[in-house]
Amino acid sequence: MNENKFRIGQKEKRKGDGSSIFSGLEKHVKLEAYFEEGFPVKYLPKILFVLMLSLIYIGNTHYSEKTIRKINKTHTEVEDIRADYTTLKADLMFASKQSEVARRVKSLGLKESIKPPYKIVVKEGEY
Repeated sequence: MNENKFRIGQKEKRKGDGSSIFSGLEKHVKLEAYFEEGFPVKYLPKILFVLMLSLIYIGNTHYSEKTIRKINKTHTEVEDIRADYTTLKADLMFASKQSEVARRVKSLGLKESIKPPYKIVVKEGEY
């Protein structure tokens, strides 16, 4: 077979040969020293505790975001209902004015009284 004479003597530059962050981190941390004798079981409770706290933290974050979305939705609904209430109240106030009531009952044949109302006084012994 033919030899590749062009690359002889040249340093080959490979991808991942110390050029990434993780390879640099691996050189400085030296994780192999921790796993020479197998998996360190003595650290397992601490690792599980940190994992449990992480899961609780993530779950709590999701729950709080869901609650905030519910609060915002309810706030929007309350604002819509408040606007409806204000509109209906204004319509009722307009419809209950004396001139408006007189105009509506005119089609039924009722007329507005010209005489003012009078007070009926009942003495204590009469009734």
